[in-house]
Amino acid sequence: MVYHFVTGDMAAAPFAEAMNMNEDLRGEVVVIKDLLNVGPLKKQEDGQKFSELRTAFWQEVVPGEKSEISVDDMERMLKVSAAMAADEQIQAWVWLAPWPADTCTLLWLTKYLGKYPGRFYVVNVAGLPFLDDNGKVFYPKNISELNAREVVKARRLARPVSYAEIETDAEEWQKLVTEDAPIRTLDGGKRITSRKADYYDAHLFASCTAQFQKASRVVNQAMTKNNIPTGDLYLGWRLRQMAAGDKIRMQGDPNKTLKDFDVKLPEATLNL
Repeated sequence: MVYHFVTGDMAAAPFAEAMNMNEDLRGEVVVIKDLLNVGPLKKQEDGQKFSELRTAFWQEVVPGEKSEISVDDMERMLKVSAAMAADEQIQAWVWLAPWPADTCTLLWLTKYLGKYPGRFYVVNVAGLPFLDDNGKVFYPKNISELNAREVVKARRLARPVSYAEIETDAEEWQKLVTEDAPIRTLDGGKRITSRKADYYDAHLFASCTAQFQKASRVVNQAMTKNNIPTGDLYLGWRLRQMAAGDKIRMQGDPNKTLKDFDVKLPEATLNL
């Protein structure tokens, strides 16, 4: 039995077909829905659960969400840990692409699943060539870019995380928790760097114009042009923060979706 850990719903998409294609992959996919490269990691008060901390953060980032936001990755991961403790045949594979959320997921999981050495695996596709649906070679930046056939091929990369890596990665996660930065970036290998909250604001500002545009357009342009790996919801939240600080102008309802409010450059900037 293998538990496959992937970050984001889209990354899980090819696994059902891949499992049907190769029995070595058969098991259960555990989707880590949280993006641990943004937001707080340190508990704000005694007795607060990590899931409560992360849920509160995303509730702030996504105001007015009709469905209740609940981050339960910790609880689902602990169920896997309990299953591994009860059955020595169970393995956990963490699928890793050169994306900061993937790396943060690996570091976080190491703290809990690293206690099962020899059964805690990583499948690292960073820097390796794969084929897209048209047979063209590409280097994936996200596990979601792999089709089922390439997931089957990538299984050969699975290797147990070494004792030294487990110790180092667990220490790195604790370092990130202590720093508790608003943003974390991937700077080669598994090196994560803590950044200030306004780290991507300049890119958002550069995508604004003298005329009002939909916030969704500004965010998508900034993400596409600068390959920003935070997701659109977080950048939309930063636009709201920038408007609150009078760095940009806003109209519409910021408590709804990114398509429900517009942003533009402030007049003072245009006169420079």
